[in-house]
Amino acid sequence: MADHSAKYRQLGLNIAYYRNKNGLTQEELAEKLDLSLSHIGKIETATGGKPSLEVVFSIADLLNIDVIKLFESR
Repeated sequence: MADHSAKYRQLGLNIAYYRNKNGLTQEELAEKLDLSLSHIGKIETATGGKPSLEVVFSIADLLNIDVIKLFESR
């Protein structure tokens, strides 16, 4: 299986970017998504938090952005 760690890092960076742009803390995002703060932190830092598509879609919806924005390279 291919190593997608760089893609997970980019996803995490993009989630953090749009979360901050929306004025939310990790804790607020976690609460609104009914996820643990630890899980959000792991997703944003790509340290073991590999989100399901359901979670990615929910994050995009909550941040009011097209899901593709979470996968774009910056």
